[in-house]
Amino acid sequence: MSELRAVVTGASSGIGAATVRAFRAAGWDVVGVARREDRLLALAEETGASVFVADVTLDDDVARLRDHLEVTGGVHALVNNAGGAKGLASVEDSSVEDWEWMFRVNVLGTKRVTSVLLPLLRRGAVERGVADILNLTSIAGHVAYVGGGGYNAAKFAEHALTAVLRLELNGEPIRVTEVAPGMVKTEEFSLVRFGGDRERADAVYDDVPEPLVAEDIAEIIVDAVTKPRHVDQDLIIVKPVAQSAPHLVAKGPLRVRGHAG
Repeated sequence: MSELRAVVTGASSGIGAATVRAFRAAGWDVVGVARREDRLLALAEETGASVFVADVTLDDDVARLRDHLEVTGGVHALVNNAGGAKGLASVEDSSVEDWEWMFRVNVLGTKRVTSVLLPLLRRGAVERGVADILNLTSIAGHVAYVGGGGYNAAKFAEHALTAVLRLELNGEPIRVTEVAPGMVKTEEFSLVRFGGDRERADAVYDDVPEPLVAEDIAEIIVDAVTKPRHVDQDLIIVKPVAQSAPHLVAKGPLRVRGHAG
């Protein structure tokens, strides 16, 4: 069998870049996919991963990715990580353009890449005994919150897409896993959400004891993909201990209440 290979979208920063590093540390070949060539090239130099410049919202780009993968080796795992949020305005006041962007990236990007790469994943499943499709969603795809609006809608849709895909692939040796993180402190997620407002983005994490970081999620992703081939994890919800729900995050040190002895 050829070397195991994973494709990771949204690989230029945050959870995507951390996932490329984690797969490489586990001995996998990796193709990191993103729009920003400079960041991809730096990641390739750091990790030894292969990279491919593509926008998952464009049919032609995803077709070029498929063609590249067909001639360079197998695909045994796909991590649909590309996504993001824009805005925290109400449903009434939020921008339709922001909603359209969130659906294009989070939902249609996942659908587009999955559809195009499934034939390669099927071949990978024959080689390895199992193949993996892992979609990175969010707790925003499971619990609505004030200001969630378009992001809730997009991630609920991605969650539904994942669940339907799992049913459609029943009987094939292809695992479909959803990882739904809560608060993860990365360099860009909140910055994109708040239109580049660094002060507002940083305030999201102010005084929150130990929010998750990208490496935490990357470790969970690689662990799920490297489970024995008969072991399937449909849904993994992961939050920092300080977060009980999207709207309920503890601030300051965590302390035991009452008598602990």
